Amino acid sequence: MSSGTERVRVVRAWEWARPERPARREVLSVVPELDQAKPPLLFVPGFGHGAWAFAEHWLAHAAARGFPAYAVSLRGHGGSEPAPDATLRAYTHDVVQVAAGLPRQAVLVGHGAGARVVMHALARYPARAAVLVAPVLGGWGTVGTALRRNPIGTLPAVFGARLRLNRRQLFSRELPDGEARRHVSRLGRASRRAQWQLLTGREPEPAVGRPPMLVLGSPHDRVVPSAALTRAARRYASAPLLFPGMGHDLMLDARWREPIDAILDWLEKEPAPAAG
Repeated sequence: MSSGTERVRVVRAWEWARPERPARREVLSVVPELDQAKPPLLFVPGFGHGAWAFAEHWLAHAAARGFPAYAVSLRGHGGSEPAPDATLRAYTHDVVQVAAGLPRQAVLVGHGAGARVVMHALARYPARAAVLVAPVLGGWGTVGTALRRNPIGTLPAVFGARLRLNRRQLFSRELPDGEARRHVSRLGRASRRAQWQLLTGREPEPAVGRPPMLVLGSPHDRVVPSAALTRAARRYASAPLLFPGMGHDLMLDARWREPIDAILDWLEKEPAPAAG
């Protein structure tokens, strides 16, 4: 007999019966010269972005503060293997596999739709902690916001074409136009199946190990409205940490140091995950 307080473990027989196809994954990393026994960070980019989005600034900055820093390109993104029919389950598999191969229990940091992938991964990997950066957690409300702010780039994506984010959605006016154009030119696309699942898919299962969670974003994000940030943080009985004046891509915007320093400051004082 199980006690009333015992946690229920999910047995996913169908996943064992139909394992995810392996894929070549791009993982970029910067590690400190001296091991300070700090947890490794695994950055998970949103749809259309690759590991390059974190290699631009955040990997080196985290390593300079003693945190081994890694970024994965989900299959079909960045330098990873093409995967035009990838699912959210496949993206989740990529994150879990990379995290499991790191030298210590990792902190998962998901940006945009990568935050939704991280939430799914947390049900399979006992993370040290998790951070959701400008999280796009899906649902039709996400589409409504995107259609209002970028109808030309969003409407085709509803029918399976590429989602086209523009400079005004991703960055503040502080970022020089040349840098903004360079970043936008590197954007790719997620699979149409994954895009559709982001809108209609099931809610993530509860995280294993009850890791500490941090949600952060910008009240001036033109992809994720402030109300969505608040709802995301309420899932974990907290409030979002806000960075006014920044765009959706906080890791690439002009004031990129502020959010990553806030994440690292939080990790340095955050207790270990609760047992269970």
